[in-house]
Amino acid sequence: MTPERTDGRRSRGRLAPVLGSARLRLREALEDEGFLDRNAPRGGRALNRAGDGPLRVLLGLSGGPDSLALAAAAAFFARTGLFQVGAVVVDHQLQEGSHEVAERAAGQARALGLDPVRIVTVTVPSDGDGPEAAARSVRHAALEQAAREEGADLVLLGHTRDDQAEQVLLALARGSGTRALAGIPRRRDFPGGSYLRPFLELTRAETEEICRVEDLTPWQDPSNADPAFTRSRVRSRVMPFLEDQIGPGVAESLHRSARILAADAAFLDEEAQRHYAALREAHDGVILLPEDGLRALPEALRSRVLALAVTELGGSPSFERMQAAVALLKRQGSAGPVQLPGKVSVRRQTRPKGARKGGGEYGKLVLESTGPRAIAAGPSSHG
Repeated sequence: MTPERTDGRRSRGRLAPVLGSARLRLREALEDEGFLDRNAPRGGRALNRAGDGPLRVLLGLSGGPDSLALAAAAAFFARTGLFQVGAVVVDHQLQEGSHEVAERAAGQARALGLDPVRIVTVTVPSDGDGPEAAARSVRHAALEQAAREEGADLVLLGHTRDDQAEQVLLALARGSGTRALAGIPRRRDFPGGSYLRPFLELTRAETEEICRVEDLTPWQDPSNADPAFTRSRVRSRVMPFLEDQIGPGVAESLHRSARILAADAAFLDEEAQRHYAALREAHDGVILLPEDGLRALPEALRSRVLALAVTELGGSPSFERMQAAVALLKRQGSAGPVQLPGKVSVRRQTRPKGARKGGGEYGKLVLESTGPRAIAAGPSSHG
């Protein structure tokens, strides 16, 4: 028999450990990322970025167990007055009955005390990089627009350790680099706000248990078991196979590897930014990087610095094409240009007739956009 509730959500019984753990994960993530003062007295109120009002948080709510469990944890802090929490349910219209699913999720969020709760209906384009990527793109656009309209500094997302493990496996299968193998970042900034994923230390089973404890009814997305999607096959077939053949704890091990690689990638990216700022020259929409300066860098930084220039010009660094661009530094064979995705070319600056050797008039890689996009005013971030 379910214990009688005293305030709509809390029971007179002892707090379920899994729910206490979820609340702790959420608070620690907010403190670690600077949204809460860990030294502030209990019962205080978190402030927004400007420091002139309460911290306003939106939650990306799908109606699945992960996001509903996160809503339950966030609602606790909203009741205590620590910060304000609303929710956005994005209806992608990809499945029959999606509107009813969105309404049910929104209703449960309102019952938890989240306010405001809004449903945003979007149309997912059929072109591009596939349905999953297209849906993610329009969903993030909707969440960011809602954050701007509500004055929210933060959007919470309910990804778990299992999502992280699946992401790392997919990156391994694709032959990705350190940044991709670092998996899903806990925090990612967007103009005017940030995404935060506080449940990357929790399992999917734990979020399902939270829903049972809180009498919430999660929606089980049928696409998660559809073998037509690569991620669904990883979730329903590959991960169970690995657990059976290698032993339990595979997801935890992959998550641990992602955390280690994330720290390494962050350090390398910072170093690359520093060297890029020192080496970069820009003239008339063209970026120049001195060959000697690039050669002096370790290989891991050399490719990252070059990728920063490509990204600044609107290109997409791919492994094969970037290897061809880096090979220009060997000064063997063609001086280029090497074409990269995103309509960016890289060529080696040849020595002009009459130029003195070592005079600085040559010896640089020249990167330029062959598309309509102009370069930014300064170095941009990569990754």
